[in-house]
Amino acid sequence: MATTGLGISGSDSIAQTRGITQQDFLRILSTQLTFQDPLKPIDNQQFMAQMAQFSSLEQTRMSNEKLDTLLAQQAANQSIGLIGKTVEVQTANGNVAGQVTTISFSSGQPMLTVKAASGELMTDVALTQVALVRGSAT
Repeated sequence: MATTGLGISGSDSIAQTRGITQQDFLRILSTQLTFQDPLKPIDNQQFMAQMAQFSSLEQTRMSNEKLDTLLAQQAANQSIGLIGKTVEVQTANGNVAGQVTTISFSSGQPMLTVKAASGELMTDVALTQVALVRGSAT
């Protein structure tokens, strides 16, 4: 039985990381039904098990997407709360203390601008680089 690909090319990394979609599943199911042996049709129990499994996977995928959205919102709220606070930022040369002055977003992730005690501005500081929050600048 010859089948065609799902339309995922080697350069389509987004489609590869997301895996099979509902449309892909329906295409596979349609192909399976088209090429089935009329003397040996698909077992109804097996068919229903496949449908239930796909439904479960789809619900899990949707839950993961909602969780990712919630985590992004939490990171944004957390970063907004850091404005005006003194933080220690992990750098290649050790921790540097400074005050968070602004926040920008890059690819949906909050990036801090921190003014060090020396007057140097550190831009594009990720939340993961913040080692310690000291509180309000004095």
